[in-house]
Amino acid sequence: MHRKISAFAQLPQKVIWRYTGAQPSTLGDNTLLVNWLPQNDLLGHAKTKVFVSHRGTNGIFEAIYHGVPIVGLPLVFDQDDNLSKMRHRGVDKVVDIANIDRSIFKDALQEVLTEPSYRKNVQKLSSLHRDTPVNPLVSVLFWIEFVMRHRGAAHLRTDSYKMPWYSYYSVDVVVFIVSFTVYIIFKVIRCLCCRLCAKRKRAKQD
Repeated sequence: MHRKISAFAQLPQKVIWRYTGAQPSTLGDNTLLVNWLPQNDLLGHAKTKVFVSHRGTNGIFEAIYHGVPIVGLPLVFDQDDNLSKMRHRGVDKVVDIANIDRSIFKDALQEVLTEPSYRKNVQKLSSLHRDTPVNPLVSVLFWIEFVMRHRGAAHLRTDSYKMPWYSYYSVDVVVFIVSFTVYIIFKVIRCLCCRLCAKRKRAKQD
């Protein structure tokens, strides 16, 4: 934590950081700590230059939509995979959280801030993302009103809602597979035991 704060303090840009807890002693004058911030609105601001994040799916879509390059610190679940895909497209710099120090983090920030290819690549993705036949807000409003007009639009609901819970979660399939596997194992063991007993009988007769 203090490594990141020290790196922020060395930047000429202003930093807004969502942070809860006691104010760190290494906090620079250029860093504003807030308990909460409207992330989507902040990414949409014209002066936002880079987004530092663990890179959840929602954050990725927001950064792409607004054309903001990324410095990623993946932690768990799908975050590393998300960042790898963005890194492949040249829109983010991934930093290994296990090996991070002030110098590595600062270099990553400066690289994304000063290398124009990051912003160029993410703005290209933003252009592709925004190129839709219908404005998303118009589309959302239409479908909300559509569902209201048709009293829930039951004809659009998947048949999975009509399935019993054991079928929905494939419990019946799992039980069948387990039972069949146990049956096969039992038959194999029985066959081997019969052969072994037959060999012993022949050995005694001899």
